[in-house]
Amino acid sequence: MRSELRLLALMSAIVLLGSACHSATITGTVKGVDGAPSQGAFVEAQNTKTKITVIVLSDSQGHYRVENLPSGEYRVQIRAVGYRAEPQTGVNLAADQTTSLDFALQKGVVRWNDTSQYQAKQLWPAARAKDLIFTNCSICHGFQTRMASVTRDEDGWRDRVEFMRTAMHFNLPYLTDQDAADLASYLARLFGPDSVLTKSPVDMPGYKETVRPFSGDAMNIVYVEYDMPGPSRMPFSAAPARDGNIWIPNFGVANKITRLDPKTGEMQDFSVPNVGTAAIHSAVPAADGSVWLAEQGSDKLGRWDPATQKITEFQDKYFPGKEGIALGGEKHTVRLDPSGNVWASGVPLTKFDPETKKFTRFEEVTHAYDVKPDKNGDVWFTNPRENMIGKVDGKTMKVAQWTMPTDDSYPRRMEIGADGMIWIGEFNAGKMARFDSKTQTFKEFPLPGADPTPYALGIDADGNIWYDSHRLDVMGRFDPKTGKVTEYPFPHSELSMREFFRDDQGRMWYGTNPNNKVGYFYLTGKSGGKSSSSN
Repeated sequence: MRSELRLLALMSAIVLLGSACHSATITGTVKGVDGAPSQGAFVEAQNTKTKITVIVLSDSQGHYRVENLPSGEYRVQIRAVGYRAEPQTGVNLAADQTTSLDFALQKGVVRWNDTSQYQAKQLWPAARAKDLIFTNCSICHGFQTRMASVTRDEDGWRDRVEFMRTAMHFNLPYLTDQDAADLASYLARLFGPDSVLTKSPVDMPGYKETVRPFSGDAMNIVYVEYDMPGPSRMPFSAAPARDGNIWIPNFGVANKITRLDPKTGEMQDFSVPNVGTAAIHSAVPAADGSVWLAEQGSDKLGRWDPATQKITEFQDKYFPGKEGIALGGEKHTVRLDPSGNVWASGVPLTKFDPETKKFTRFEEVTHAYDVKPDKNGDVWFTNPRENMIGKVDGKTMKVAQWTMPTDDSYPRRMEIGADGMIWIGEFNAGKMARFDSKTQTFKEFPLPGADPTPYALGIDADGNIWYDSHRLDVMGRFDPKTGKVTEYPFPHSELSMREFFRDDQGRMWYGTNPNNKVGYFYLTGKSGGKSSSSN
């Protein structure tokens, strides 16, 4: 048996080595406006045929290296907040070729759509509508791509607010006419023809204090991204299947799930039968090749059949008097337990039996946000409205819940470590919490920054816990052995990531729904250097 494993490992190494030997590389240097090396600039190499983009950062010496590129034509550009550089187009790469491209940064403008939600909350003028934006509009997206990137008068903003009230009625049933009017008026003040904002946030008092610094150790992250096949798809996540394909739920009105071939970048859509806003929040592949999905907008589960490539929906019931709204019933995140049952967080927590086509409702768990079966068959969940986490015993189906140690911490996502420890992101408290199920005790670890707001969680092959900061727009890696957190910049503002999925190569997959992209990230062995800054 050991000899067979050694042979398999050797064959895998040969395949990987052969693949690497036939890939191209782009290297070069990024210099600042003063001619000195510039650290922290994103260098993006996009294959003009597949539209797959590989993104790296320049190090303390201004050096960058984009590796493992298939042969083809590329467009290479720089992304650095407050700076610009001429892109290099028509860059043709052959297998095994290494090409050097240098960039010189020029002074640019920091725009409002470059800022994070935290920065906007600090810099925008006070108003009731400001709070409405950050409590209602940020359910699906922030302000950067859909507000700060366009200019509309009050009538134009009123039209957009009404569209959202209709399309997302299940989540916004209590947004009143007065709320809508206040939102339209405030948005026109911010992003209308006569904006009260300065041209650049840099000119606002207090801006410098909102900027997040990054250490040189954060320059070794690589992102690989894929554009969605249509506009405004709102990809909430990207889940790897056994066959190597990636499955993507399209939130909002798209009413589709999408299958991605990560090698070619090709995507294929599959529509749900639902009429109206399905708001597909989650889609995960099963062992038999099917894909299970959750429709938050219609309180349905769905199953994509690999034989027919059609989706069958299963309607759950609403609480009486709350039909059609999330507080009356919703399907949020789906996971399969070892027996093949489909668990869905939402209102309430449910288990669906694919054989009998029946739901088991755990109505004592009125709202579950995340759901994770463990290897023993027990099912863990977060209950942010009641500030709890809980477990359904896989044998008895009895529910146990534990209150988080910090009040109103809003436990959102959770992950289960290889040692059985439960890790929870405390969204409001800005902490990472660990729950030991044997001793039934918590331990909390504060995360850096004024408003860390951990959302998507994932555990890498080394046991580090990754999170995205919803309001700071940074990626974080938490080392549970030391408690150290390393923050990493992201090439776009408004991350808004919902889930991380690790594939069998160790790559962490994500969806950045406002940016209409999915991708994965990993770390290289690049050494660190001096510190740099984000927006």
